[in-house]
Amino acid sequence: MMKLLMKSLVFAMIFASAVGMASAEDARRHVEIQTTKGSIEIELYADRAPETVNNFLRYALAAAYDGTVFHRVIPGFMIQGGGFEADFRERPTASPIRNEADNGLKNLRGTLAMARTGDPHSATSQFFINLKDNGFLDFRSRNMNGWGYAVFGKVTKGMDVVDEISMVQTTSVRQYDDVPVVPVVIKGVTVR
Repeated sequence: MMKLLMKSLVFAMIFASAVGMASAEDARRHVEIQTTKGSIEIELYADRAPETVNNFLRYALAAAYDGTVFHRVIPGFMIQGGGFEADFRERPTASPIRNEADNGLKNLRGTLAMARTGDPHSATSQFFINLKDNGFLDFRSRNMNGWGYAVFGKVTKGMDVVDEISMVQTTSVRQYDDVPVVPVVIKGVTVR
C-alpha cells in the first residue's frame, strides 16, 4: 500500500512539472511511440483537439507511458494502450479531461483517439489506434450516447507496426479480454 502511495505521489509531482512544459511547447506536434514491435510515428492535431493533445504530451513528457503495454487488441477494430504495466497493474493518472470529439475529426483507419469509460468526459491516459474506419465511434451529439471518442492524431509512419500488433495472440486476464499473451510494451514516447 505504501509503495503504491509513493508511486502515485511521485507520478503526481512529475506530471505537475510536465504540465507547463507541454503547454509551452505548442509547436511540438509529432511523437514517436517506441514499442517492442517497432516504432509508430504520429502527427498530433493540436489545432483541433488542444486539451487532448496537451494531456497526451504531459503523459509523454512525464515518461508516464514508458513501460506500459497495449493491453487491449481487437483485430479489425483497434489497439489500446497507455494505462497498464506488463503485469497488468494500472498506472496512476491525472484527472479526466473534457471530451473534444466534437472537433470534426473522424475515427478513420490509423487515427489516434482517447479511450474512456461510459462517461463521455472520463479520458485520462489511455488511447487507441483505429485499425479500420470506425464511424460508430464519431461524435454525433452532446449527450451521453452521442459524444463519441476524441480523435487527436494520426499515424504517419509505422502502420505496419500497428497492424503487426493487431495480429498478436490474445487471452483474458482477470476481468479483461483481448489481452496480448506476450506483452507489447511501449518502451517510450519521444516528443518532437
